[in-house]
Amino acid sequence: MNQISKNTPNLDNFWMPFTANRQFKAAPRLLAGAEGMYYTDIDGNKVLDGTAGLWCVNAGHGRKKIVQAVERQLSMLDYAPTFQMGHPVAFDFATRLAANAPGGASAGLDRVFFTGSGSESVDTALKIAIAYQRAIGQGTRTRIIGREKGYHGVGFGGISVGGLVNNRRVFPQIPADHMRHTLDLERNAFTRGLPAHGVELAEDLERLVALHGAETIAAVIVEPMSGSAGVILPPKGYLERLRAIADKHGILLIFDEVITGFGRLGTPFATDYFGVIPDLVTTAKGITNGTIPMGAVFASRKVHDGLMTGPENAIELFHGYTYSGHPVACAAGLATLDIYEEEGLLTRASELAEDWQEALHSLKGLPHVVDIRNLGLVGAVELASRDGAPGARAYDVFVDCFHKGLLIRVTGDIIALSPPLVIEKEQIGTIVSILGDALKRAA
Repeated sequence: MNQISKNTPNLDNFWMPFTANRQFKAAPRLLAGAEGMYYTDIDGNKVLDGTAGLWCVNAGHGRKKIVQAVERQLSMLDYAPTFQMGHPVAFDFATRLAANAPGGASAGLDRVFFTGSGSESVDTALKIAIAYQRAIGQGTRTRIIGREKGYHGVGFGGISVGGLVNNRRVFPQIPADHMRHTLDLERNAFTRGLPAHGVELAEDLERLVALHGAETIAAVIVEPMSGSAGVILPPKGYLERLRAIADKHGILLIFDEVITGFGRLGTPFATDYFGVIPDLVTTAKGITNGTIPMGAVFASRKVHDGLMTGPENAIELFHGYTYSGHPVACAAGLATLDIYEEEGLLTRASELAEDWQEALHSLKGLPHVVDIRNLGLVGAVELASRDGAPGARAYDVFVDCFHKGLLIRVTGDIIALSPPLVIEKEQIGTIVSILGDALKRAA
C-alpha cells in the first residue's frame, strides 16, 4: 500500500464524490498544481493529463487569459442576480455562444439558458421539453426516453433518463423509459471510428412509442457519443434514424453534449460532426475550460418561441438557478471562447485524430484487451474483467499509470482517454507507452 505523503492534508471531512472514500484515503492521490498538459502532485511529480481533468480542460491548464478575465470580473462585479435583473457579461456571453451554436446559423439553436453544471443543464433541458409540449397543447407528453448506459448527470431527472444502474438503484425517478445501448463487442470490436453495425437499435424508439403512446412522450435524450459509460459510439446512421423517428411522432430530440461540446470530436459540437440537428443541446465542462463551474442549454427557436406566450409580464418558464449566468463564470467562458478561436482548438482534434487512432489501436493484442474504440480525440480500451472482481483490473492500471506519470480515467473495466486539445503528437506517444506498459503488468 502507498504511504501517505508528509504533504497530505487532513482527509477526514471531505466526503468525496464518485469515490471509494475509504480506499482513497488509505492511499491518496493528490494534485497540487497544473500547467499546460501536466498536473503536479503534492510531492512535485509531473502527471500527464490524459483525461482533460474530467473531460473539461480542453485548452490545457493554467491559461493566463482566463485567469486575467476572472480577476478583472471579480474586481468589477463579483455577483449579480439574473432573476428579473441582468448584467452585460451574461448577455455578451450568450451572444458569443449563439454565434458559435451547435449546427451553425441554419440550425437555429441560438437561445441560451445558463446553468451551473452538466447535471443542471440536463434537468433544465428536460423541464424545457415538458414545458414546451404543454405550451403547444400537448400536456399529456410528460415521459422522457433515455438509453441504457447513458449518463446525464446526477439530478433526479438525469438519473431517471440515464442508464447506469449504480446511479439509479437507490433513488426514486421521474417517468422515463430506455432504449438499448449501442455497445456491441461481438460485431464491432476494434472498430476504428464509427461502428458499422447497430443502426437498427434506433428502432427501439418506435417500440417505446408503441408501448407508451406517442402522446405520452415529450422527448428523447442521448449522448451523441456516450462518454462516462466508457466511450460508446453511435453506429453509422443511428442518430439520423433517431431524428427521423422523433420527428414522425412529435418528440423532441435532446443531445447531451456536456462531453462532446467544444471541440472534442474535431468539430465545435457533435451536432456538427454528425450533421444531425436536435431541438435542445446540453453543455458544460469545456464551456469555461473547467475553470469555473458553468453549463448552458442551447434551445431551438421553435422550442424557445413556443414558450414565449401569454401576457408579457408573465414568467414563461418557472425555472433557474442562483448562479445562472454568473458574471465570473461568463467572463471565464468569454476568455475560453477567445482561446478556442485564436488557437483553432474547436477543430484541432480532427488534425490529430488519425495519429490518435493509430496510437490507440497499437495496444491491440496486449493482455486482457478485448476492445479499443476511438472518435476524434477520445478513446477507450476495454479490458476483460477478473472473475468475481469487475473493475479491479482497470483500477490497478489506473493506479499504476498515475504513479508512472499519467492520469487516465476508468469506468468499470474500461479505460477512457480524452486529453486536452492542445496535446502534441509526442505526448500521444507517451500516453500509449505508459498505458501499454501498465497493461502488460496488470495481473
